[in-house]
Amino acid sequence: MVKIEDIQQYGKEHFDTVVASATTLQTGFQAIASAYGDYTKKSFEDTKSFAEKLSGVKSLDKAIEVQTEYAKSAYETFVAESQKIAGLYSDLAKQTFKPIEGIVAKFTPAAH
Repeated sequence: MVKIEDIQQYGKEHFDTVVASATTLQTGFQAIASAYGDYTKKSFEDTKSFAEKLSGVKSLDKAIEVQTEYAKSAYETFVAESQKIAGLYSDLAKQTFKPIEGIVAKFTPAAH
């Protein structure tokens, strides 16, 4: 026989799990948005610095050198920041679904 208390406890556990996942999701998205903001700011500053350097060159060779340095730096920054943000997405997915694993484990027969 099913008791009302059992049903209430079951509902509370699920509600708590959903709240924990939502909180983790919100925190994760804030971290990701912050990482995008930091990257955007750095990219803008690097571009500004590049423009200032380029405006001060007197020869074509120096202009090509400044452009090459900027392109290399921009590419390296892009790759590093992309990996960082991808890691944040991966961590977010793992942390968001972690509370749900407990519920699934209760209803999934153990593998033998």
